[in-house]
Parts: sequence; C-alpha cells; structure tokens
Amino acid sequence: MRFYKQPHAFYAGVDLHARSMFTHILDHAGATVFERDLPASPDAFLNAIAPYRAGLVVGVECMFAWYWLADLCEDEAIPFTLGHALYMKAIHGGKSKNDRIDAGKIAGLLRGGMFPMAYVYPRAKRATRDLMRRRCFFVNQRSQLIAHIVNTNSQYNHPPLTAKLCYARNRTDDIAGRFTDPATKLSVQADLTLIDNFDAQIDEIERVVLKTAKIDDPVSLAFLRTIPGIGKILSLVMLYEIDQAARFPEVGNFLSYARLVRCEHESAGKKKSSGGKKIGNAHLKWAFGEAACLMLRAMPEAKKWLARQERKRGKKKALSVLEAKIGRTVYHLLRKQQAFDAKRFFAS
Repeated sequence: MRFYKQPHAFYAGVDLHARSMFTHILDHAGATVFERDLPASPDAFLNAIAPYRAGLVVGVECMFAWYWLADLCEDEAIPFTLGHALYMKAIHGGKSKNDRIDAGKIAGLLRGGMFPMAYVYPRAKRATRDLMRRRCFFVNQRSQLIAHIVNTNSQYNHPPLTAKLCYARNRTDDIAGRFTDPATKLSVQADLTLIDNFDAQIDEIERVVLKTAKIDDPVSLAFLRTIPGIGKILSLVMLYEIDQAARFPEVGNFLSYARLVRCEHESAGKKKSSGGKKIGNAHLKWAFGEAACLMLRAMPEAKKWLARQERKRGKKKALSVLEAKIGRTVYHLLRKQQAFDAKRFFAS
C-alpha cells in the first residue's frame, strides 16, 4: 500500500457525497482553518478553498462520485489524491462517525503521511473502462435470463434443452411453445426477447470498445492477444483495467492488485490467517481466471504442466498458480512490449 507523504501548506479532507461535500482544511501545523458542509458543485468548492489555493492538496475517499472532483482539481492544477476505502480504517473504525469527523480524519491522514492512495484512473480512458464494465454486467444479466429459461423447463419436467441458448440460432419459438400455461409462456418469451436485446447491446459495446482500444493502445492490445486463451474480450478487460503496467513498480504489486496472491496475517512469528481477499481489482481476478481455463483448452502443454502441478499441490492450488503465472506474463509482456513466448512460459 502506498501512502501520500508530500508536504504541503494546507491539507483539505473532503467527505464526498452525491449532493454534498463536507470539507475540512488543516494548515501545516494541524490547526483547522476551514470546516463546512458544501453543496457538491465546482463553484462552491473553488470559492471555499480560494484563500488556501497556494500549497493545497485535496484528499477524497474513493466512492462512486469522485470523477468530477478529480477532473476539477486537474483542470485547476490542484494536487489531488484518492483514498483507498478499504485501507482507511481510521474513518470506519471510530466509535462516532459523521461527515464532519470523517472529513477531519481525511485531512489528518493527509497531513500525517498516512493517507492510503488509490489509483486515479485517467479521464481519457475512464469512460471506455466503465463501458467495458457495463458490458460485463449485461453479460451477467443475460446469463441469468438463460438460466431462468432452463430452470423453468426443468420445473415443468419438459425434455432437456440440448442446444445452448447463448447462440441466437438456438433460441426459437418452439422453446416458449413447450409451455401450455399462458403466464409461463409469456414469462419465457419475455426472457427470450430480453436476451435478444442484450445481444444487440453487447455487440455494439464490443464494437465501440474495440475501435477505441485500437486508438488508445493498439500495440499492447496486439501483444495481449498473443497469449493463448486471451481473446478479444479478455484483452480489452485487461487493457483498460491495468491502464499502464508501469504504475506497478514490481510484478508482486501487480499480482496483489489483481488478487492473484494470498496475503498472510502473521504475528510474533505465527501465521494467523490470510486476509485482504476483497482488496484489489475484481475484474482482473475474473479475467485471469477465465484466461487460465481457456489456455488449458488451447495449449496441450498447459494441460501437461497443470497435471504436474496437481500432483504436487492439488487441483485448486495448481489452477491458482497458473492464474498467477499468466498474471506475471501479462505484466512483463506489457512492460517490455514483447509477444508471448511459450518456451519461456513453461521453462520455470
């Protein structure tokens, strides 16, 4: 975890909400010079901090509405840092908690050099990353609709649906025609209609994101596609979730961010447990899990390697090792801008 340690003349802690922002400003000696609940608007914020602009740094806990404030600070040349919500225990662990207390704690953490930093994703790619995440949400919704049709078919003891409903050619009117009850038939037909609509939206999103990726970073996209098992979708997810591999000083930092390593809790030389499973990027964790399974389909060498690892570690641990191995490969591939080398991948 990285902490913000740069000294400033003033430290602004902002407890940000959708429509309000409690702002607390400390000077370099720790004295409160400003404390007020403000409307969440650019003009109100700039007017409030105007007397303290020289040497001011702004800190905000990561929440869904931080985009506009980060962009405003960038436009106004004001240093901005984003706080990692899961590491800010000083805020969430207090006996008493409100906006005024939280803003003061954020400012204090900034001043004391203990403000845990999250990545401020650049605005140029932010909308495309969010669009890709929206696609993943639509895919999950589509899968639930398909599962509902299959479960309804089993509920009425009809013959199994042998053809996969994820393909449009297999979604015919005969599926809804299996049911005699009008309400059930309408329910299944509604699912089929929504699946078709989801397909259209997902295809359009993929087209737009792929077109944008070929402009943003076509070289890295091409190198990611050289890894067996990483196709169009996984390469786009990795490209926009990682952004720049150089922001991770070591490969271990990247693996931790992608939730590919287990962190041990240790005290007095004794290992207590492991923790921090939710700290990191859930989208990358999913992408590397999918990449490992697809690599096993695409590469016979990967199956042989996994079989050897299973004899040593067991199936679950071996698959986790393969995910981390792919993660290391992606990190070095993006840092060095080199294509995938199967011999080097299985050499170690």
